[in-house]
Amino acid sequence: MLTVIGIGPGSQAMMTVEATEALAAADIIVGYKTYTHLVKAFTGDKQVIKTGMCKEIERCQTAIDLAKAGHNVALVSSGDAGIYGMAGLILELVSQQQAGIEVRVVPGMTASIAAAALLGAPLMHDFCHISLSDLLTPWPVIEKRIIAAGEADFVICFYNPRSRGREGHLARAFDLLMTVKNPATPVGVVKAAGRKKEEKWLTTLADMDYAPVDMTSLVVVGNATTYVKDGLMITPRGYRL
Repeated sequence: MLTVIGIGPGSQAMMTVEATEALAAADIIVGYKTYTHLVKAFTGDKQVIKTGMCKEIERCQTAIDLAKAGHNVALVSSGDAGIYGMAGLILELVSQQQAGIEVRVVPGMTASIAAAALLGAPLMHDFCHISLSDLLTPWPVIEKRIIAAGEADFVICFYNPRSRGREGHLARAFDLLMTVKNPATPVGVVKAAGRKKEEKWLTTLADMDYAPVDMTSLVVVGNATTYVKDGLMITPRGYRL
């Protein structure tokens, strides 16, 4: 049995009961070292196999091989395992290899949901997720999606917004959006949601300070109706008040 578990953004309080029960039932825990640390309270004396960044295929293959050997394996993924997580890669590998193992996916709270609750209610109308990492997606494709989302006036949640190797991607995304959106459009940023160093702040497209943003951050860009009131970012659903 192989269970792919979304452990949420980082706080144990944001983990689902299903996720904690799946961790308790597992014999072996596999995951990126940061994520295995986040669930340390639930792993006890179980065997924990940790891997570093850019070892996703190796990590998933290890979990599959252990499950094929008869172990009850939990592969942990931050947020929701099916949103920029390990669920898709696991299912691709199991299908290609005809591994003959049962795979179960346990959902978790993704970063945009956790961030939205901290900011107010910015996702009350249509929204989309766009990752600014071009490790697996060509940058021209990402730019095309940014422009399309801006023209469609979606609220946009940017994942993987800025890293040491991609310091200019978020600024480029904002430049593209300002060709189709009002520069005064509200923007909310949440850093390390659900973790000890959690931070949040509000700004606009034009006034954005990119320097504090990193890979633990989630950036929410509002739509044409989004506004800020009393420190809360709100996107109206359209009710007549």
